[in-house]
Amino acid sequence: MTRVRRKLIEVALPLKAINEASAKEKSIRHGHPSTLHLWWARRPLAACRAVLFAQLVDDPSSVPEEFPDEAAQDAERDRLFGIIERMVPWKNSNDEHVLRDARREIARSVARSRNEAPPADRDIDAYLAAKAPPVVDPFCGGGSIPLEAQRLGLRTHASDLNPVAVLITKALVEIPPRFAGRPPVNPTSRESLGGGAWAGTGSGGLAEDVRYYGRWMRDEAEKRIGHLYPKVEVTTETVRERPDLKAYEGSRLTVIAWLWTRTVASPNPAANGVHVPLASSFVLSSKKGREAIVVPVVERGSYRFAVRSRGITPEEFATAKSGTKNGRGANFTCLVSGAPMASDHVKAEGRAGRMRAKLMAVVAEGKRGRVYLEPTDQVARSAQDAQPTWEPGGSVPERLTGGTCYGYGLTGWSDLFTDRQLVALTTFADLVGEAREAVKRDCEATPDSRPDDDVPLAEGGSGTQAYADGVATYLGLCVSRQANRCSNLSFWNTGGVKVEQVFARQALPMVWDFCEANPFSQSSGNFTGQVGYLANVVEASPSGVDGRANQADAVSEPQVQSQRCVVATDPPYYDNIGYADLSDFFYVWLRKALRPILPDFFRTLVTPKSAELVATPHRFQGSKSDAKQFFESGFRRVMERLRLEQDGSMPLTFFYAFKQAETTQSDVDGSRSTVSTGWDTMLTGVIGAGFTVVGTWPVRTELTAALKKRVAALASSIVLVCRPRPADAPTASRREFTAALSAELPTAIRRLQSQNTAPVDLAQAAVGPGMAVFSRYARVLEADGSPMSVRRALVEINRVLDETLNDAEGDMDPDTRLCVTWFEQYGVGERPFGEAEGLFKATNTSSDGLRHAGVLVGEGGKVRLKRRDELEADWDPGTDNRLTDWECVQHLVRTMTAESGGGVDEAARLATAMGPARAERARRLAYRLHAVSERKGWNAEALAYNVLAMSWPQIRSKQAEQLGAGEQTQLRFDGAASP
Repeated sequence: MTRVRRKLIEVALPLKAINEASAKEKSIRHGHPSTLHLWWARRPLAACRAVLFAQLVDDPSSVPEEFPDEAAQDAERDRLFGIIERMVPWKNSNDEHVLRDARREIARSVARSRNEAPPADRDIDAYLAAKAPPVVDPFCGGGSIPLEAQRLGLRTHASDLNPVAVLITKALVEIPPRFAGRPPVNPTSRESLGGGAWAGTGSGGLAEDVRYYGRWMRDEAEKRIGHLYPKVEVTTETVRERPDLKAYEGSRLTVIAWLWTRTVASPNPAANGVHVPLASSFVLSSKKGREAIVVPVVERGSYRFAVRSRGITPEEFATAKSGTKNGRGANFTCLVSGAPMASDHVKAEGRAGRMRAKLMAVVAEGKRGRVYLEPTDQVARSAQDAQPTWEPGGSVPERLTGGTCYGYGLTGWSDLFTDRQLVALTTFADLVGEAREAVKRDCEATPDSRPDDDVPLAEGGSGTQAYADGVATYLGLCVSRQANRCSNLSFWNTGGVKVEQVFARQALPMVWDFCEANPFSQSSGNFTGQVGYLANVVEASPSGVDGRANQADAVSEPQVQSQRCVVATDPPYYDNIGYADLSDFFYVWLRKALRPILPDFFRTLVTPKSAELVATPHRFQGSKSDAKQFFESGFRRVMERLRLEQDGSMPLTFFYAFKQAETTQSDVDGSRSTVSTGWDTMLTGVIGAGFTVVGTWPVRTELTAALKKRVAALASSIVLVCRPRPADAPTASRREFTAALSAELPTAIRRLQSQNTAPVDLAQAAVGPGMAVFSRYARVLEADGSPMSVRRALVEINRVLDETLNDAEGDMDPDTRLCVTWFEQYGVGERPFGEAEGLFKATNTSSDGLRHAGVLVGEGGKVRLKRRDELEADWDPGTDNRLTDWECVQHLVRTMTAESGGGVDEAARLATAMGPARAERARRLAYRLHAVSERKGWNAEALAYNVLAMSWPQIRSKQAEQLGAGEQTQLRFDGAASP
């Protein structure tokens, strides 16, 4: 019988190093696989790489023959941690010395499982390719997990129902290895070789050809449609109106973008039906010292737009910033009459097809930055000259998490593009086929042409035809990338002064002020830039191990044939993201460009929807229960199939991120509790398929920047580690389960806090160790003998979480306990003194003492907690003679969140003055107050406490600098991953 050894991921991880590398990676662009093509909720490569390594490598405690005692095991575990810590930074992604160490450890563990001697160093790659179980990801999405498995020397089998996801993954893991080491075939590169041998390695030759034929497409497109993108001339008359443009007088400038605002007819009869702007902002540049605005000039019952970039007062800038908006949503003010325009009118005009667009400004390339110009009739006419000959079919999703433009009359995919954009994208898409033929001709003209020349890429070829297909596939992805910057949902980033992509978030919301990028410029949104991003990814892709990416339904189709595998995946997050609905935006253009090359991928007009494993009520006539049942039964079938295919010596891992706080229900005893339907449904499928949770890790996978800074968005995914539940697993009573949960979960929660799990993530992070207790039993029986449901178990987990956070108050001073109780009941609202007096007595405090402590204010017979904006700006914890934990946390939050606050530097100074014990209590109190705020729906308060807790590592590092202590010692947890 083969011995099953515990893997590293079941025991310990250097979580701090993984989280830091994952967070940094989110801001990396050059050569990063995420820049190949957009996909939603893509996992960081650092996290995937670390999880796969730890999933495959034996923990030293399971190898007593080599590491007989705890000291030896700790030393070996530290050595393995060192490999992970060197491996996860992006800069080491392709460092063969670092990756060789990782592959050596994987090979040693594989050899142990096979009772074989480990391979010699020179044989490691061949050994892993032949004998390591292949890594299977049945929900490959953006391809992060398959790519990192390949980087670690492992065969990969990736699949997804969505053809866009499969195409992205194929471009990452399948095409580069097939043509590894092949020299470029384009004439320029061939000429530079001068008859010599190609000195490049990996996918460098393929990347060179993508760049060359991408530039050819750009130049050819400009010959055909460049007249639609004319330069703008700065005339003497223009300079007379705008003296700041004197340096450009007589120049013809290349346009970067045309900035438009949507318009509808004013509902006010006094406006005589004039179409007025629906402008969310008139700001062109908010860069300090380079501000620029649009100034609407109303005259003779109409209006025009002027541009100013000099002498703008703060008041004028503030007015421009609000545009013609009148509150939230689609509410505006008529520019001509000043009358309000309700959202119902705006929506009705849009649905009737009467919404138009008016050019507000032109952005051009200047000598030292952007040049902002007033629109002219001639410039506007160039856009109107475009006559599309083709447009994409299909419908924009009518309902979509995060918002959709459908309700404003943009109902078809073609509605999301101006006529000029349709002509440009169609031209580029058609040129993909011409580029493919050019690649094939150039291949045939080279002396080292490959055999099986006529076998296409789609049929497994690797010769001339397949190579031409491969280059064309990347060029088709370039066209799809261009669509993301070439839509009337693209907008102008006034801070970065650049064209922004459509998918700033996972939705298709209405954009009132949109921009048309110039694909032939040298600035943001140009086609050459799309090619460059993609070619850099190709060049950096691992190319040593074959990978496979196929379109398949994870619910009904096996992932591998006749061999056991190791499963690592990132399944859909219940109803969070409508992958298929969103990806049609790209699919319609990919189909136009690539259908002749990959016909099986593009058999349907739009992506498959009905079988997609998401809980989308609108696919079930609005029934949430039917959507839930569909997801639950489908996920269970997936897990049952994977259990049969999973190599018994390895655990299964998957990432999951779903906010554990969105569904409030009545408990069986009449109380109210919060349970996540997403977690409930997913875990029901996992546990029902016979798995038990043996490890959980909160991994920082989300970039908390830009839009996410303004909301309490999840920052982490939970990595769940599962093994089949033993056949002899015991049955437990409800009492036994709750006793075990109460004994074990608080320790796990404190560990999560010590690992700096964000407060917003704590509820979902606690699910893992709680479910590890629940899933170890074959069944948990309620008092009436019925089996406990996963939903009921989640209620118990949340109960223990609340109790654990409440218990943290026990170490705090009485004044703080009073403040927490007050905050939970009244927030910072006033209460009559008589009513408050009872609360003071119950907590052994007094109003005079609380006033003296500086946390309570009151007048007119009423009292309340002091707001943060009322706190003393020069407060010093070192001199406060009645210091409270409440004051400490509030001052730390104030300095981290207020615009005038000192940020991390000031927070670190305060934390040092408080002392380590007091500062640590303040940190723990932030978790408690976040939980209260989130439960009450106080989003701004929840966000403030979340910011403080997430910033704690930076605060500690800054403390060390201020104290002259140098670098902080890295903290990591070496204990059990779960109870």
